Amino acid sequence: MTPATLCLDREVIRMGRLSGKVAVITGGASGIAYGVVEMYVSEGAKIIVADIQAEKGAQLERRFAGTVYFNACDIRNEEDIARTMAMAEEKFGGLDVVVHAAASVDHKQKIADITVEDWDDGQANLLRSHVMCIKHAVGPMQRRGGGSVILVSSAAAENFSPAASVLYVVCKGAVLYLARWAAFELASCKIRVNAIVPGPFATSMWGQLVGASREVADAMPVHLDEMMAGSQPLPIAGKPQDIAYAATYLGSDEARFVTGAQLAVDGGLSVFRPAVPKEKIMDYLQRAKVQAEEDLRSMGKSA
Repeated sequence: MTPATLCLDREVIRMGRLSGKVAVITGGASGIAYGVVEMYVSEGAKIIVADIQAEKGAQLERRFAGTVYFNACDIRNEEDIARTMAMAEEKFGGLDVVVHAAASVDHKQKIADITVEDWDDGQANLLRSHVMCIKHAVGPMQRRGGGSVILVSSAAAENFSPAASVLYVVCKGAVLYLARWAAFELASCKIRVNAIVPGPFATSMWGQLVGASREVADAMPVHLDEMMAGSQPLPIAGKPQDIAYAATYLGSDEARFVTGAQLAVDGGLSVFRPAVPKEKIMDYLQRAKVQAEEDLRSMGKSA
């Protein structure tokens, strides 16, 4: 992006739209959150990336030296989350925006297959982590006079996918209600809380459904565009920058009067989900996995 100015109600807004802001972005070492990191940097933000992928986090630090710092963070661990929020103040003097995008998927589709351990671990990842991110962002944001928390849910929460599981759907649905409640509770602190509701995006997370290694899963997205383009009314594949634009708006002062909102970035999936059998989805993912393995072998890498 290039610097630009926009006249609005006789005020001049100077790009970058996030200049002077400090953000924590969870899951920012890969997937859609990586796109958010790139756009936030381009718009002038300073960033703490929280992720479990240490090697990719180190690469981000080198790429955006002095602008991005990495903190190893398992979002199931409250202490890791608290340390991440504190790091924003230590490195950059405050915290203005949290984008909580880190998540995982599980393989067990049916209630009858879930164990207590499955539920507790998945809920800690997909729901409790959102609560803890809000909890530990409140203090730093209050010290800045307010802030913006952006929770990433899923279109599967309201328009079920045959590839989704009960655990994923229930937790992502709860995230939407959490965002509304937190928006109400924290309004007096001038802390805005909103949810982004993505449709299907070509990310490495799909690889978890077919047992792909992390290396193979990272190579799969380039082979998923056809499936993504047929997953919603708009016949195009969503890209990470589509989520990044939404997160940039919600994190900026342009959204100063927006809280408790659910912003669908789904190509119309919330309007209509095409009927695609689960078997077809899994077959497509298996073929993408095989193609990714072939890509890695052609580059001399182990699949």
